[in-house]
Amino acid sequence: MTPERDRVVVVGGGFAGLKAVKALAGAEANVTIVDQHNFHTFQPLLYEVATAGMEPADVAYPIRTIFGRQKNVMFRHGLVVGIDTEKREVKLDGDSALPYDYLVVATGAAAGFLGVTGAAQNSRPLYTLADARRLRNDLLLCLEQVDSHPERFDGGAPVFVVVGGGPTGVETAGALMELIDVTVKRDGLKLDRERTRIILLDAADRLLTAFRPTGSKYAEQTLENRHVDIRLEERVAAITPNGVKLQSGEEIKAALVVWAGGVTVSGTLADSLPGPRTRGGRIQVEPDLSLPGHPEIFVVGDAAAVPVGGKSDEITPQLAPVAIQSGHHAGRQIVRRIAGEPPQPFRYVDKGIMATIGRRAAVAQLPVGPIIRGTLGWLAWLGLHLVYLIGFRNRIQVLINWAWRYLDWTSGPRLIMGDVERESDVEMDSEQQSAGVG
Repeated sequence: MTPERDRVVVVGGGFAGLKAVKALAGAEANVTIVDQHNFHTFQPLLYEVATAGMEPADVAYPIRTIFGRQKNVMFRHGLVVGIDTEKREVKLDGDSALPYDYLVVATGAAAGFLGVTGAAQNSRPLYTLADARRLRNDLLLCLEQVDSHPERFDGGAPVFVVVGGGPTGVETAGALMELIDVTVKRDGLKLDRERTRIILLDAADRLLTAFRPTGSKYAEQTLENRHVDIRLEERVAAITPNGVKLQSGEEIKAALVVWAGGVTVSGTLADSLPGPRTRGGRIQVEPDLSLPGHPEIFVVGDAAAVPVGGKSDEITPQLAPVAIQSGHHAGRQIVRRIAGEPPQPFRYVDKGIMATIGRRAAVAQLPVGPIIRGTLGWLAWLGLHLVYLIGFRNRIQVLINWAWRYLDWTSGPRLIMGDVERESDVEMDSEQQSAGVG
C-alpha cells in the first residue's frame, strides 16, 4: 500500500463488491474490502446447499485468496456498524474505523417478509449461507422425524410449503421434491410418498413473472408433473409454528415453511445512508450510481435502485448480473475520478435470465429469440453458473457433483450437523446487527 494514494473502501464481499474491487485492482488507489465473513458466497446455488445437493464449501470461496496477488487490495474481516458521511469513515464493531476518500456500498439486501405476521419467526428464509445451512439441517431433521414418528405427520405424510414463485422458490420446490425422492429410494426413509406434499404459493397469477409467459407455463407444468402443488393468486396472511394461514381463510398445516417471498434493503447498512428510497428500501442513485449529494459514495447491487440506462426512471431487478455490472461500473468511475475524468452513466446490458426447475429441467430466456427449456436449458444454466463460480477448485467440484447427480441422481451427503442451528443463529444475529453486510 502506498500512503499518499486515495483510499477506497468497499463494504460487502458479494458479486457487486468483488467486481468493484476487481475494477480497482492495479489502480492508483489503496483499496480495502470489508466483510463480516472471510468468504464470498455464490448465492444462485444456495438452494442446492439447502436441499443437500452441495456442501457449503462448494459455493463459498475465501476473499483473501481471490485478491491475494493484488498489491493495492487489502481484505478487512470486520462487522460494519455505521457510516459517517461527514468524517468519511466506515465504523467497525469494536470502535475502530476505516477512513475513505471513496466508498462503495455493496451490502446487498436481507430477506423481506412483507409484513406477514410470524413469517420472520416461523419460516426459513434462503438468502445467506447461514440460511441455507440452517434450512438444510431442518429439512433433514424433519425427514428423520417423519420416519421415527409418522403419527406426528399425518401417518408419515409431511407437508412442506414454499412461499414465493420467483426463481428461488421454483428452484427450491423442485430440488426439495428431488431430495424427498432420493431419501425414500436411496436412504430407505419411511415416508408416505404418495401423500407427502410440497405446496408452492405465490400472490401472482403465474410463476417466474420476470420471464415471458411461455417460460412461466413450462415451469408450472414441469413442477406439476413432479407432483408439486402450485397455488397461484394466494396471499399469505400469517405463518404460525403449525403452518400457513392464507388471506382466503384457509389454513395449511406444514412441517416446514420456506420463505422465498422477496428481499428488502430496509434495516440493512445501506438503509442508514441519506437520500430517497424506492420500493423495498432500495437506495436511489445518480445515473453514475453515486449517492445524491455524495459523489464520493457509490451504492451498487441489490442495495441500489440501479437505473436501466442513463436517466431512465426504470430500475433493474435485484439479480446477480445487475450486481456484477453495477459493481464493475462503480469501480471504473472511481478510477476515472482519480484520473480527473468526468463520470459516465451506467448502462445495463440485459444478457438474459435463467431458472432451474430440477434435474434435466430449466428455463433460459435471452433478450431475443425463443425460450430455451428442458435439458438444453439445464445445460445452458449449468454452463453459465460454472463460468461465474469463483475459484477453479469450486468449478471442478461442482462439475463433478452435477455430472454424478445427472447420471446417478444420488444428491449430496445428507448429514445433520448438530451445531448448525447454534452457529447459524449466531451468524444470522450478526448479519442483522451489521445490517446485511455481505
